[in-house]
Amino acid sequence: MAREVPGHPHPVLGLMDVEVERNAFGRQVDSFEADLDVKDMPGGAYHAVFIRAPKITRAGPDVETLATLPDGSVVAARQGNMLATSFHPELTADDRFHRYFLSLRKR
Repeated sequence: MAREVPGHPHPVLGLMDVEVERNAFGRQVDSFEADLDVKDMPGGAYHAVFIRAPKITRAGPDVETLATLPDGSVVAARQGNMLATSFHPELTADDRFHRYFLSLRKR
């Protein structure tokens, strides 16, 4: 969905005004989990699973950062009704990101 993916040899969708670094945290063996504070998401920290995770390295003025890692890496963002995450919300039993995504159709 990113507008810019430096070094990526294939066309991108270019839907969100973000630049993304692919596999920014390493290879699959470098996968990790982290608890995130997510903007406007009730229920406490969100436990996220990162596998070959990208990160958002630049976000345009219409892109809202929803979550970052302690080092400041952006790992969740929204632009209009589009939602991007660096982690895999489908790998946990916590459905808050899925519900949040569905709520975007009403905006």
